[in-house]
Amino acid sequence: TMFPSNLSHSHVPTICPQGEVMKIGCPKEIKVHEYRVGLVPAGVLELVADGHEVFMETHAGAGIGIDDDAYIAAGARILGSAKEVFDTAEMVVKVKEPQAVECGMLRDGQLLFTYLHLAADPKQADGLVKSGCTAIAYETVVADRALPLLTPMSEVAGRMSIQVGATALQKANGGFGVLLGGVPGVQPAKVVILGGGVAGTNAAQMAVGMGAQVTIVDRSLKRLR
Repeated sequence: TMFPSNLSHSHVPTICPQGEVMKIGCPKEIKVHEYRVGLVPAGVLELVADGHEVFMETHAGAGIGIDDDAYIAAGARILGSAKEVFDTAEMVVKVKEPQAVECGMLRDGQLLFTYLHLAADPKQADGLVKSGCTAIAYETVVADRALPLLTPMSEVAGRMSIQVGATALQKANGGFGVLLGGVPGVQPAKVVILGGGVAGTNAAQMAVGMGAQVTIVDRSLKRLR
């Protein structure tokens, strides 16, 4: 899944006032099974048009099929390693939380903009504190009482949950051999979804679309309606 491309400086107005030029770096993600990239070419184009300099690590977009030429065409400069990106950038834009080696490359006064989820990760929190950087978590950005950068990830998680669950139900995968939608003469599967938030709603849409019998459990009557 590609991360949204609208990561412009407008999301951090108190840090980057209008008219101020920044050096923005985007390294290749190194967390296991993380294929996304913090900036796609459309985002680079927007940032460059606003006067910023963008530095991409080579092959940063390879996991989603975007090559270096596309970033160059958008106005980015390609650097050969993550260290070069971290050393050059005033703000580092990522997708997932920095791994230990990445925390070691952050420096005092530098900005980090990515998902952090620090509550369950004291080691990362300690590493960020020691680096001296200013770390802004996507999941804490609020606009109009909503979480615009967390919402798309919850949508993806909800939709994938049904796909993953259906796969686990297959006999070859150790399941009961249940087909979510059933067939004539065989009842469809019963799916229970705990919580009717963004993830739960998207899970329900997928399960209903596959023909399952769906029940949603939530404490909010308003949400259930």
